Amino acid sequence: MCPKRIRIGNQTAFSAESPETPFNYAIEHSFDSFEWFPDKKDYDQGWLEGDISDVKRCEIRAKALMYDIALSVHAPVTFNPLEGSSVEHFTVTLNFALDIGASLINIHLFTEDGILAFTRAVIPLIELTAQHGLKLSIENTTTTSPEDFNELFTVLKTYKYLSTDHVGICLDIGHANVFYGTRNNFLRYMDLLLETVPIIHLHIHENYGDIDSHLTIFTGPSSTNPLGMKCFIKRLKKMNFTGMMVLEQWPAPPSVLITGRDKILELIRSYEYD
Repeated sequence: MCPKRIRIGNQTAFSAESPETPFNYAIEHSFDSFEWFPDKKDYDQGWLEGDISDVKRCEIRAKALMYDIALSVHAPVTFNPLEGSSVEHFTVTLNFALDIGASLINIHLFTEDGILAFTRAVIPLIELTAQHGLKLSIENTTTTSPEDFNELFTVLKTYKYLSTDHVGICLDIGHANVFYGTRNNFLRYMDLLLETVPIIHLHIHENYGDIDSHLTIFTGPSSTNPLGMKCFIKRLKKMNFTGMMVLEQWPAPPSVLITGRDKILELIRSYEYD
């Protein structure tokens, strides 16, 4: 399934009663994308790919098709391409994504060994996703810079044999807002990315520039000053972004997800006739 517009959805959470609870909420309230994030804590909360049976995978795929929900899969937070057996671990996530009919897999950028080392480590993942017709997004963390991504995609282009049309950045605006170089100015992070760094996926949450608090959009700074979100949506419209925008929370009450989604849609519509 390939999004043809900006689709807004939510995500699984280790704190939810079950992995299906946020997904069923997305169906019930007409979200049109959803992200599955295998995340299991030491105290046995959460889930991993192996916890979802073949029957459940088929049910997820069928429901997504029935309700026109585009699916993505976030690799487990512990997944690091630089570590041994990374391809084997990634294949577990890949198979899950294929089984449920997801169109994109998201991983984090790791820079501790340098961009060249990360590039070499991620090439097998790029080849695997290309082989199976999936997109691969690489997400900015709270410690990775726009320059890291500029270098990464510059280096990737030197591999002439490698197809990278399906690879891009997952721009996490909350992480960008905490990053020390663009603290409280996630728009600057976005603007510092070269045009050769395609934004193909979005994680949406906010904070006050102090910690990665994952506040639902329009419940933090934008609740009193929505200018940042207005400028963000305007930039997305200008670049003709068509993809998934994932609200990375399972809040109490979850109805704030609906409020956030509806306000984003209102902003999107306000720029359609500019």
